[in-house]
Amino acid sequence: MNRQFGRDLTSGSIPRHLIQFALPILIGNLLTTGYGIINTIWVGNLLGKEAVGAIAVSFPIYLALVALCSGITLATSIMISKAFGAKDYAGIQSIVNHSWSTGVVVIAAVTAGGLLSAKGLLQLLGTPADILPMATGYLRLTLLNFAGLYLSSLIASILRGIGDTTIPLIFIVLSTVVNAILDPFLISGFGPVPALSLNGAAYASLIATGIAVIPGFIYTKRKYKKEPLNPTAWEWNGHTVLAILKIGLPSFLQQMLVSMGYAFIIVFVNRFGASATAAFGIASRIDSLVAMPAMAVMMAVSAMTAQNIGAGKLHRMKGIMKYGILINIPVILIISLLCFLMPESIMRIFVKEPDVIQTGAAYLKIVGPGYLFFTVFYVTNGMINGMGKTVTTMVISFISLCLIRVPLAGLLSRQGALGLNGIWLAIVASFAVTTLNSLLYNAFGNRKKRALQANA
Repeated sequence: MNRQFGRDLTSGSIPRHLIQFALPILIGNLLTTGYGIINTIWVGNLLGKEAVGAIAVSFPIYLALVALCSGITLATSIMISKAFGAKDYAGIQSIVNHSWSTGVVVIAAVTAGGLLSAKGLLQLLGTPADILPMATGYLRLTLLNFAGLYLSSLIASILRGIGDTTIPLIFIVLSTVVNAILDPFLISGFGPVPALSLNGAAYASLIATGIAVIPGFIYTKRKYKKEPLNPTAWEWNGHTVLAILKIGLPSFLQQMLVSMGYAFIIVFVNRFGASATAAFGIASRIDSLVAMPAMAVMMAVSAMTAQNIGAGKLHRMKGIMKYGILINIPVILIISLLCFLMPESIMRIFVKEPDVIQTGAAYLKIVGPGYLFFTVFYVTNGMINGMGKTVTTMVISFISLCLIRVPLAGLLSRQGALGLNGIWLAIVASFAVTTLNSLLYNAFGNRKKRALQANA
């Protein structure tokens, strides 16, 4: 049997591996984000504000679905990376089988439960009555798409586990292009196809996700037909399932903490009026864009860490951290400087109202320098995740968001305090605390001992 499949990240140039691994992930994330913007433009222009509102109220639930997919499938990627580094091919097959079996159960439970409770969830979120029917139909189709979202994420995670991020990018490109093309036609109708209104956007996503899943499954089946990367049996060993959930669920909860932290902060921001809310919404989008390069490097660091732990090459850990940070610095530094030196120009790309521009510019001047913390904590958190210690990164996020950002934002933004600037300072403080705690764990958290135990 050929054992030269995948990309061995346990030897050779660390920076080259990191860049080659991270770049396709970054491009894929940018494409996905770009499609989200295009979708909003189509819906807004063709259907109006009610349809945009229906998508907006469904968005928190969609984010929870994405968090669940990425959280649990992250466990697959980490576990396969570790087994691949150890050349444990029987272990890889077992992980693949268990991941598919777990996926079937999760998909069935979430889809059935979501379809039955879709309307109730939207009512719980305070959805206005005039858009509730439209939002309910859209959400139900989104829940039907959960199977595609999960399986496409699972296939990509299996391939990332063996160091392949290029093929998942190709399927993301295909999916994004199909989605962008189908959107206007299914929304407005064409030929024998009737106008499907907002549901047309949901159907476009459903079809596009299938474009990612079906070719991805066929590719993996044919390319690696002699390798342990395809499901061969239903396996449901309690120990392995628990290992997947032990890594995956904390990652899911960490992402949910981020969403909850955003919800609490926007409550504070809303007190300062509509202009402040609009400015913060735009600034948050900028935050997400700035974080993308660092997140791509984080995933590369995570895979490299897991493979090298599996191979017993712990001496490479220091190099992974060093080069991960060095790769992050140029991009994040340039963005940080632009945000600090020309914040008004950046805000004018999104809006024309002077009050919104002024508020957003103040945010960027304060938070922009704080982006430099991204260069470090995304790398160090990636290393912790690569060790399989996702509970630790969840705790770090909890401390940063729930014990620092939210209370400090409330305290500093009180009447007579610093106002909105207090909220912005609290955000930077949370970045700093995340960085400090992540560095402390990597330095003093018995990393080598834990890694060896995890690999035993």
